[in-house]
Amino acid sequence: MATVSTISYRAEAQSVPKVPTSGVFAITGVLTVLAVLVQGYHPFAEDGGLYLSGIKRILDASLYPSWTSFVTTQTRFSLFAPIVASLVRGLHLHLMVAMFLIYVASIWSTLVAAWLLAARCYDNIEVYIGATSLLALWLAIPVAGTSLMLMDPYVTARSVSTPCSLFALVGAIDVQRYFKYGSAIPRWKAAAFLGSAVIAEMAHPLMATYALACVVLLLALSLTAPKLRFLATCGLIILAFAIAASIFYLAPHQSREYIEAAQTRAYWFIDTWQWYELLGLFAPLCIVAAIASRQKDDGSEIIRLISQTVSIAGAAGIAIALIFARLSSGSYAVARLQPLRIFQVIYLVMIVLLGGFLGTVLLKRKLWRWACLFIVGGGSMLLVQLQTYPHSAHLELPRTNSGNDWELGFLWIRAHTPKNALFAIDSKYISAPGEDSQNFRAIAERSVLPDYSKDGGVAAIAPELAAEWSYGEMLQKHLDRASDSIRIDELVPVAVSWIVLSSDAQTEFPCPYENKSMKVCRISDPPSAMLRR
Repeated sequence: MATVSTISYRAEAQSVPKVPTSGVFAITGVLTVLAVLVQGYHPFAEDGGLYLSGIKRILDASLYPSWTSFVTTQTRFSLFAPIVASLVRGLHLHLMVAMFLIYVASIWSTLVAAWLLAARCYDNIEVYIGATSLLALWLAIPVAGTSLMLMDPYVTARSVSTPCSLFALVGAIDVQRYFKYGSAIPRWKAAAFLGSAVIAEMAHPLMATYALACVVLLLALSLTAPKLRFLATCGLIILAFAIAASIFYLAPHQSREYIEAAQTRAYWFIDTWQWYELLGLFAPLCIVAAIASRQKDDGSEIIRLISQTVSIAGAAGIAIALIFARLSSGSYAVARLQPLRIFQVIYLVMIVLLGGFLGTVLLKRKLWRWACLFIVGGGSMLLVQLQTYPHSAHLELPRTNSGNDWELGFLWIRAHTPKNALFAIDSKYISAPGEDSQNFRAIAERSVLPDYSKDGGVAAIAPELAAEWSYGEMLQKHLDRASDSIRIDELVPVAVSWIVLSSDAQTEFPCPYENKSMKVCRISDPPSAMLRR
């Protein structure tokens, strides 16, 4: 038995190259700085603003006293917001400093996990650097038509679940190898594997569940007995379809307001996708399969196993979406779970394998080729990010001014209006010229009626808020173009006392703050309205 164990550990040592820990930390540290510079940082934008508002509400319960559910609902689905709030309190950190540190740590840990995954698939350090470098440059790449990026330029629960999911996948590969060689799994590896899975689930249960489905599928495909492997794999696929069917057919009746809210999320429904978005589903599966087919070295077994895993997982996700998540479906319960978000893991794996493959066959030790990778790959993604947030600083660091007019106006609101003030703003303000998707609540720290974009997403995943969202959003439709008398008639009954308008909107309300893009006005009877009365 001792001889068998020794041989097993020697085989393990040969199949998984040992990389000095200092090298991993130093190289991924440099790549993290590069990734942040390329991707930028926009803490108040998009979903980052939703999570940030929820954390602020936990830290200060007096914030957002009106329409509070649109702040707290996002925090109830995971432990991410309470844990961040606890860290801020326990470490006595400024919230925005803590968020930036989490942002950097999430990128760094994702790159470390990518390095470890590459180390299970390839056998030299140049390849590990190639795999990790490509991921560092392409973190902002969109995942098909799912409205996801590999990693966001702000902090959300996905910032934690993504690296933990990759660590869990690495752990599953190690588990497979230890079973193959008949060796006991070291306790620390088992603890790291399970701990990563648990943290991912705590942070973002939905994304973590899809990642762990890939992990379980990989373990099933790694079984040595062909019959058992076939039965386990088929059983998992059947289970996935059975769960989807149960959710679909047992879902409660959908209200008209909920259907309206759900249909604002066009990316939920695969039958509404454009051809290039559909291409984004099949291209990564083909790339991973092509890389696996060319492998002839000792790492080929792991790469082929990973290729089989992502191919089956991706095909199952597409099939479930086609059957249960269409715009014409009688229930949107499965669409609400967004089964195609399983492609985030598939894209991560694809980029790691593609980067490793480029390092093997193209980059090698040619300095000019590496320079081309960083200049072309990083430069193109930097340009995309600059065009995505053209009116904001590329790096919105803590205690710095982004220069965005809308954000400046929201900051004025925070400093000059009472905490209990209720605001109205055009329901599609996030799409206004120069707004750059900056979130009102996260910056202004004031209550506001629900908007079309982000609050529509909250209502889409929380059906009980659909009616409230529909009413509040309706009150703010075309707010910029409405007359003051209409604004009074619609907004005063719901206790709105302030409104935010674009700079060219017509009003006779007093506006104590105005810049070239927007103005903040207090609702009152304008002179013309008083004369008519």
